[in-house]
Amino acid sequence: MALTFLPSRCTLAPMSLTVKVLLALVAGLLAGILIDPSRSPVLAGLVTAADTVGTIWVNAIRMTVVPLVVSLLITGVASAADPRVIRTVGLTAFGTFIGLLSISATFAFLVLPWLFTWLRIDPATSTALRESASSSTVATGEVPTFTQFLTSIIPVNPVKAAADGAMLPLVVFSLAFALALLALPEQSRARLLAFFRAIGEAMLVIVRWVISLAPIGVFALMFPVATRTGTATAGALTYYMAAMAIACTLLIALLYPVVAIAARVPIARFARAVFPAQAVAVSSSSSLASLPALLDGAEQRLGLPQTVSGVTLPLAVSMFKVTSPVVWSVAAIFLAQLYGIPLSHTDRLVVIATAALSSFSVPGIPHGWLLILSTLLVTINVPVEGVALLWAVDAVPDIFATTANVTGDMAAAAIVARRTASVPVPVSPPLADPAPLVE
Repeated sequence: MALTFLPSRCTLAPMSLTVKVLLALVAGLLAGILIDPSRSPVLAGLVTAADTVGTIWVNAIRMTVVPLVVSLLITGVASAADPRVIRTVGLTAFGTFIGLLSISATFAFLVLPWLFTWLRIDPATSTALRESASSSTVATGEVPTFTQFLTSIIPVNPVKAAADGAMLPLVVFSLAFALALLALPEQSRARLLAFFRAIGEAMLVIVRWVISLAPIGVFALMFPVATRTGTATAGALTYYMAAMAIACTLLIALLYPVVAIAARVPIARFARAVFPAQAVAVSSSSSLASLPALLDGAEQRLGLPQTVSGVTLPLAVSMFKVTSPVVWSVAAIFLAQLYGIPLSHTDRLVVIATAALSSFSVPGIPHGWLLILSTLLVTINVPVEGVALLWAVDAVPDIFATTANVTGDMAAAAIVARRTASVPVPVSPPLADPAPLVE
């Protein structure tokens, strides 16, 4: 009997962008550690060329941030003009989101600096990193007072704020503009929303082009850094991932007693209700994917009315990120220490306030918060090249951040149910299928 061997038709699954970026990070580290550019003019030229490519990639990210954030924030707020969503449960939900963000912001300001007490960066390493960052700046002048910080929040010239990359004043103006749109006639509001929505969609197309080149950009930035700092950067990034995981875990632990006090739900009961959604968050790194488990836990385990869960939870997974002040603060403090840049209390307040206000307009793309952070770093004198380092390792912190966000979503629903216990409000159909948002 003749045996016929058929060729195998097994195919390998395409490699994800996250894996490609991590491989580029490792390749850049290894190449930089093994290559000594001082031994050859050709190798020195390669380092210079990599610096140039990395700078171009970072600039390509930065050029989209201002129009993207403004358009997403305006459309996100002004599109919620359906009175069935805005009134009662909708307003209560937004108020609850702001309250939880305030708790997160306070936690970030008071607790997070403690996490970096044990991070020691050699001054020579920080100097080398600053030299390798072509757009790095050195803090000069006096630190603004708290009064100056408050007065700077309202921009005298929004166009100048956009040109200077002053994100907090720009976010405040965008919010005011979006709220003003709600007072316009439907026809006028629709035309303006269509305009800003088109801008946002066009910017997202450009961003996706730039993100597709992330492996090249990360390698080009990591290679010259590693030639100057060796393994020090790798150790610092490991510390960053651990700090982010601890910060998000502490925030989750803080949310349990907040629910017990504000919603009068026993901690054990809330933990059982939110655990299935947390499990989905860990496995998928997506709040949207956790929505079915959130709805089931809210209605079946917590006994929340559908009129509350059907509005609050879709809103929450679409536009509420309770971790924003925390993850932004961890990133800013880490990069400031890595580059040896002093970070004042006012700088940290700027980061926290911008994170809280921008949490409703984070782009719906992987690691979208880093896009906004890249422009904010300029205002606190931290080199934006550091964003590429965080981007490369963000897959691990993203798991913890998403889990905390999902916990915050369930906490918000429980609190809203308590505050609107006797108010019958219809569920808004447009929010039953929220727009996808990847964190």
